[in-house]
Amino acid sequence: MIRTYRYRLYPNRTQAWTLARLLETHRTIYNDALTERREAWRQCRVSASYKTQAGQLKAIRAFDEEAAFANYSSLQHTLRRLDKAFAAFFRRVKAGQTPGYPRYKGRARFDSFEYTYSDGCKLRDVDGKVRFYVQNAGLMRIKYHRPIPEGATIKHVIIRRQLGKWYAYLMWEAEDAPAPVHNGPAVGIDVGLHHLLALSDGTTVENPRWLRHGLADLRVAQRRLSRRKKGSNRRRKAAFQVAKRHGHIANVRHDFWHKVTRTLADTYSLIALEDLSLAFMIQNEHLALSAHDAALGEFRQMLDYKAEYAGSQVVLVNPRNTSQVCSRCGSLVPKTLDVRVHSCPDCGLTIDRDVNAALNILTLARTGPSGPNVSQQTERAPKSRRLKATE
Repeated sequence: MIRTYRYRLYPNRTQAWTLARLLETHRTIYNDALTERREAWRQCRVSASYKTQAGQLKAIRAFDEEAAFANYSSLQHTLRRLDKAFAAFFRRVKAGQTPGYPRYKGRARFDSFEYTYSDGCKLRDVDGKVRFYVQNAGLMRIKYHRPIPEGATIKHVIIRRQLGKWYAYLMWEAEDAPAPVHNGPAVGIDVGLHHLLALSDGTTVENPRWLRHGLADLRVAQRRLSRRKKGSNRRRKAAFQVAKRHGHIANVRHDFWHKVTRTLADTYSLIALEDLSLAFMIQNEHLALSAHDAALGEFRQMLDYKAEYAGSQVVLVNPRNTSQVCSRCGSLVPKTLDVRVHSCPDCGLTIDRDVNAALNILTLARTGPSGPNVSQQTERAPKSRRLKATE
């Protein structure tokens, strides 16, 4: 089992300056290595490999004071980062995709550098308090809000600057623990933009629309940015304020989904979802902004690993007609997206459209699919009940 924990760092002014210096050194090494690869191919039709460039580090550090200031193995990680970028480039070329040749990194596009744990950085206990040590920067405060699990081994560290704040990402590895036994009930969940989540037990999670509610402040900040002269300090400050507002919205959204997925994983032993791609929302010009704002992909990702921790099971079902079929009698009740209430003319069931879909999703997860529809006129319900032909 491999996991990564993120911790906030609190360097003092000198330490923050040192971290910024290290970050700039890694950016320079990355760009210089990219230049070497480009020129080697342009002039000699030779591909400069990671092994070749890593072998030059010792000589570079002998005359470059900034390279000598940085940790040796950390610089190797930066060269591996470039090597991975080229490997991805060649893979896309081979697959016939848009290749995207590796680009030079400006200061705004390079925000992290890496370490092998215990080689240049390490967690230390100082008078009963956990501190984080970085070579040449010293011991700094860290928000150690959750400890590394007992028996886990920290393998890799990424130090990142984001909106003027510093973070340490600790990647640790441990043996897979047996999944706990979960005795909770089962639930079906329908995801959407009207209700973010609709549960088969009737619970709905409303859409907070984080970005929509923050658009007024964002418009003011972006207009201020557009009036600033390009390349000026005032423009950089205005751009930082725009990024800061976007960062706040992202953090609130992230916190929201963490809490919701934790509650779902701890409460239910089986969670049924539709097996669908959300690309159709993002590609629709009328839904794209709301779809990105909802971050339903982030919800799926968080739910998967939290369910694994809690011993819960996530099941995906065929999404066909889950919103159209009546969850009580199985009749097909066609409705457009603007119809938010399911009203069955056969059995009289009147229920929220999304809750009805969640009930059908749960039924599919419990009983399995009924097989393909026999024709365009005759449909099958989730429980294999044959339905009347539609008009």
